Amino acid sequence: MLTERQKSILRMIVDDYVRSAEPVGSRTLSKHVELGYSAATIRNEMADLEALGYLEQPHTSAGRIPSQAGYRYYVDHLVSQDVALRAKDIEEIKQLFATRVSAFEQAAQQVAHVLSSLTQYTGVVLGAKVYDTTLKSLQLVPLSGQSAVVLVINSAGQVQNKTVTIPDGVPMHDVMQLTEMINRALCGTPMYRIRSRVYEELMREVARHMEDYEEASRLLDQILQVTEEPQEPNVFLGQATNMLLQPEFQNIHKAKSVLSWLEKRDEVLVSLATNALHGDLRVRIGAENEVESLQDCTLITTSLHIGQIPIGVVGVVGPTRMEYGRVIALLRTLSSGLSDVYGRIYSGHSSG
Repeated sequence: MLTERQKSILRMIVDDYVRSAEPVGSRTLSKHVELGYSAATIRNEMADLEALGYLEQPHTSAGRIPSQAGYRYYVDHLVSQDVALRAKDIEEIKQLFATRVSAFEQAAQQVAHVLSSLTQYTGVVLGAKVYDTTLKSLQLVPLSGQSAVVLVINSAGQVQNKTVTIPDGVPMHDVMQLTEMINRALCGTPMYRIRSRVYEELMREVARHMEDYEEASRLLDQILQVTEEPQEPNVFLGQATNMLLQPEFQNIHKAKSVLSWLEKRDEVLVSLATNALHGDLRVRIGAENEVESLQDCTLITTSLHIGQIPIGVVGVVGPTRMEYGRVIALLRTLSSGLSDVYGRIYSGHSSG
């Protein structure tokens, strides 16, 4: 348990180091009027904080820098929860959301770009394709008298397939007719709306044309389950090379490791999706990241929602020496705005 004096000193060291990227000494801290402690007192407290694992001394004669444990304590206990955004930040965000967009992809890419621009780190957005893809075609290929493969192709070019059982009461000519009815009525329909459109528009036609309505409905339900299979999300990156602007990544080995990870969209996707499972806001610092390439980085993420349904993630990748309060405030503001945009696009599709 840290004393109030130790908390004040740790907070000041983190804030100074984030601004300067230079180790912080006791003499420098003693010049902060708000601390009100002598250099000798600060030096003793810094030695205790180092012994507790919250500070590190990179060189024998240098000042101290926060350790990863120090950053964790800062984020959990000391960072301001109501950081006021800068006027230019607010203006850029206003301009972003004043621009009308009609596609999830466009909105996500713009947010990733603005987040990178405002933080000078790398903004990342994970959004599900299911909200922005439509049915291109559905095929049902018979394998035997009792089974067939359903092939679903969407507008993103993804193909999903699954073997279904053809009920006894559904002859093959009804199977082919059902496939034609689906394509005729549902091609161009957003994937998330297919089941509701079937119940709104197709069931009466099924009842009129199928010999055994109940068995045909069972087959139709199997087909609908294929259209509802989870689809691979999109990963949108802001300026990945922003990492090279940070002093920590002047080391070419560190820089290449992080940039290489950012290029592997599947690994980025897993890290973002894993973070999303742990609540609306998550801060993973250094070794808390499971990915080796991020051992010197912080990954902060927050969830995107349509209503109460989580549909994506927006986040920032940067050095552990990060402006945590401001980044968290930006993420909350941008995630709220992007969730609202997604909701409007979703509503527009639903009413279309």
